[in-house]
Formats: sequence, structure tokens, C-alpha cells
Amino acid sequence: MKLSFRWFGKEDPIPLSYIAQIPGMHSVVSAVYDVPPGQVWPEESIRKLTEECKAKGLVFDVVESIPVSEDIKLGTDRRDRHIEAYCENIRRCARYGIKCIVYNVMPVFDWTRTQLDKEAPDGSTSLVMYAHQLRGLNPFTDNIQLPGWDTSYTQSEVRSLIRAYEKLGEEGLWNNIEVFVKAIIPVAEECGVIMALHPDDPPYPILGLPRVITCEKNLDRYLSIVDSPANSLCFCTGSLGSAAFNDVPSLVRKYAALNRIGFMHIRNVKILDDGSFEERAHLSSCGSLDMYEIVKALVEEGFDGYVRPDHGRMIWGETGKPGYGLFDRALGAAYLNGLFEACTKEIKK
Repeated sequence: MKLSFRWFGKEDPIPLSYIAQIPGMHSVVSAVYDVPPGQVWPEESIRKLTEECKAKGLVFDVVESIPVSEDIKLGTDRRDRHIEAYCENIRRCARYGIKCIVYNVMPVFDWTRTQLDKEAPDGSTSLVMYAHQLRGLNPFTDNIQLPGWDTSYTQSEVRSLIRAYEKLGEEGLWNNIEVFVKAIIPVAEECGVIMALHPDDPPYPILGLPRVITCEKNLDRYLSIVDSPANSLCFCTGSLGSAAFNDVPSLVRKYAALNRIGFMHIRNVKILDDGSFEERAHLSSCGSLDMYEIVKALVEEGFDGYVRPDHGRMIWGETGKPGYGLFDRALGAAYLNGLFEACTKEIKK
């Protein structure tokens, strides 16, 4: 496996020199963040990221993410133009050594949480999704701005988008995903790039918005759109694992055996009795997921793709971007290194 770490460029308080000090660290996962969805990334921006990482002994070879515009997901009259721009971004990234590109098809909002700083008994803080904090919210009458959501949308724009997706429905969204995937995968194949789809987080509808990348049946449907290793998953254990109906180790084994996992986001969550969940430390005993079984499945199925410790807690007084501090993610990387080494040696016996 190739260990990696998410970095948000010049705005990130964590310097690349710190990331490089994490044992076994290989790749930086980043993106061009100042270009709106549907537009082409300047080659100079991609080149600069590549050079900055190389100067610290790291490789910038995973992009997370190239956003899929709402016009593509809704199938508006701007869709084809935005798909053309997306394909050009794949080509440009490939020219600078990018091997894996992550994207998602969540309508309007990316990951959704109700609190970013829930304090645990030990004093650490983490991201949580509590059902009681979401229950009863009406996007058409309440002034809604959940933590982590894109603040560039006005309330009027949010409501218009939600109405558009209600009209579109799940099947309409699936149809537009199919158009998009069939357009980008041939380009990715030509460029030697793996497109890795991130599941919906959490994997169920939010405020009436359809979410379709949620479970085994729907993952199979997505992968069948184009049967190619270039059409793969960014398998996020915390996203899929935040719903009890997903058997994460079993799913990891299945898709790793099929060679359809391009990137692994590995983190732990604790599922609560009412379906709420809390992000926890990576250690298996801290949450609901068996990290050993997840890594064992990857190793036994010969997975050699990218891995990163996903969201971490804020610990030891660290401040910064919630979920993306240095300390707990570095602990997670060390833990994953140990699991992969142990599982690999077990197989060789």
C-alpha cells in the first residue's frame, strides 16, 4: 500500500515538512481549491503542487477532489460543457503524474455533520452526526447552515437546488451519473488514471436530498456503468461504516478482490443506538469498526493502492481545520502502518 496524507495547500496550517516526518509517508493528497466546479484547472497550479511536494521528499499523485458540478448532477444545459472541462482536468492532472482522482456525486453538500467539536470525556474533540440535532429542520422554512457545508450558497440557492433534486429524484440522479461516468472513464483509461468515487457521507438521504452511493447494491450498480479498473471506489470506511447496514470488512474484501478500490480512507466511527454516530480514534476498540479485519481483507486480496488516515480528532490542544489536524491523523498513520505490517507478515508465514 501507498500511505498518503490530505493537505490543503498554502492555506493548510500543517507544513509539508511535518507530513514528511510521518514514518512510511509516500503521497500527498491535494487539489486546486480556487477554481469553481465546471472550470479547467491552470496547469501552473498543478505543477506548483507537484514541485512543492517533491521538494519535501513526497509525491503529489492523488487528487482529492475534482468537484462534480451541480449542473452535471442535475443534467442542465451546461452539463456537456462542464463534462468537457472535467475531462480536460483529468488530462492535465495526468501530465503531472497524478495516478488517482477522487470525486463524489453527493447533491449540494459534501459530508454532513451536526457538530465539529464534540468534546469526549478525555478532552479530545471530533466531528459527530446526531439525529436529534437534525430532526425537524425544514430547509424551506428554517435558516439552515450545518457545519462543513459550502457557505457560498445563499439560503435561496440551497432551497432552489433542493427543489431541483426533489424533482429529479434518485433515478434521475442515477441517469446523470451514468452520462458522466461513461464520458470520463475512457479519458481516464487513456491517461492511466484511476477515478475513485467517494461514497455518500453519511450514506442516507439528508433533508430530502437523494443520496445513492450508499450500500452494496448501489456500489455494484455504479461499478457496472463501466466495467473497468479505472472506474473504481474511494472506499471510505467511516462513511459507509456510519450505517449499521453496511458490513465494512466484507465490502472491502469484495471490492479489493475485484480490483475496484483505488483509494482507501480508513477511520473509525461509533454508531449510536438511534443511528447517530461519532468519529473516534482509529483504534478498533474506540468505535464500531474492526480495523484489523479491514486491513487484513486488503492485504489478503493483494491491495496495493493508496491509503490515508481519514478524519482525526483534535488532541493535545491542537487547533485547525476540524477533522484534519496533524496529531491524531499521524497516530492513525502509525496504527495503520502497524496493521499492514502485521497482516503482511502473517500471510508470508
